[in-house]
Amino acid sequence: MSKDQPNNPLHGITLEMVVTRLVDRYGWDKLAQRIDINCFKSDPSIKSSVNFFRKTPWARDEVEKLYISTFVEKSPWGNSR
Repeated sequence: MSKDQPNNPLHGITLEMVVTRLVDRYGWDKLAQRIDINCFKSDPSIKSSVNFFRKTPWARDEVEKLYISTFVEKSPWGNSR
């Protein structure tokens, strides 16, 4: 399965997993400071955030970028480890 998209760091990771890991890492308040969107500020939940990101491509891109910069190992030699 991972051979199908070897250069996609989000392959096999659901949007719900992305939001959950970010909330676990930063909490809602810090996440709202990093990405200024209302779904992290006003009565936040995983479900409502995932629904918002499915409908809002620019916000989903921001969340995915933060996830990659936070959790995906960066190596000058690629992900060969």
